[in-house]
Amino acid sequence: MSKPKGALESPLALAKRLSLPFLDDPYLLTRALTHTSYLNEHSNVLDDNERLEFLGDAVLDFVVGAWLYEHCPEMREGELTKARSALVRTETLAEFAREIGLGGAMRLGRGEQRTGGSSRLALLCGTFEALIGAIYEKEDLKAVTDFFFPLLDAHGDKIIKESPKTDVKSRLQEWTQAQKMGIPRYETVKEYGPDHAKIFDVETHLDGRVYGKGSGKSKRVATQLAAKETLKMLGIE
Repeated sequence: MSKPKGALESPLALAKRLSLPFLDDPYLLTRALTHTSYLNEHSNVLDDNERLEFLGDAVLDFVVGAWLYEHCPEMREGELTKARSALVRTETLAEFAREIGLGGAMRLGRGEQRTGGSSRLALLCGTFEALIGAIYEKEDLKAVTDFFFPLLDAHGDKIIKESPKTDVKSRLQEWTQAQKMGIPRYETVKEYGPDHAKIFDVETHLDGRVYGKGSGKSKRVATQLAAKETLKMLGIE
């Protein structure tokens, strides 16, 4: 799946190399590869990948959950939750993006390019999520699993085994479910800063109330910090 080093790769070349379903119409793939910094510098470009990133994030949660359910029949619910968190965390998705050579096809603004945006974890992760969203939007869940399951089959067990054992988001969800409080919901309430150094503010919503808040350079980092603050507010940590 990886590509040799060299010039920037076009969306069509990426689609051909990875056998993606965009050869007849590359619009969604091009959009998935387009960071907001590129959109801001090119008036003829109408869409960036943020909405596809949102969609892909949701699709990945489901797809990874389905893979774990079939692949790890011995795991109980709490263990499955931890394993899913390990497989969809920023670092993991960024590594999957590197595995398929996604950085060389990302469309970034000049400032992002100069500061190494194509190798930044948050951007690689976000673009991978957008790619998943684009595959789902173009085809269906089967197309997503056909593309993503081989990556999970090859690396999933190792990632789960080596993942941190103290994922605060998983700990919070385990506790709230045990207390019959439901599943925490995380809402991004603010984004600010330049495109190459954005900060995200996230709130934890639980049982009809706002609990912890977190800020970070990616939504996933901010979410983890919000979960950690919620644990402290609940007196668990």
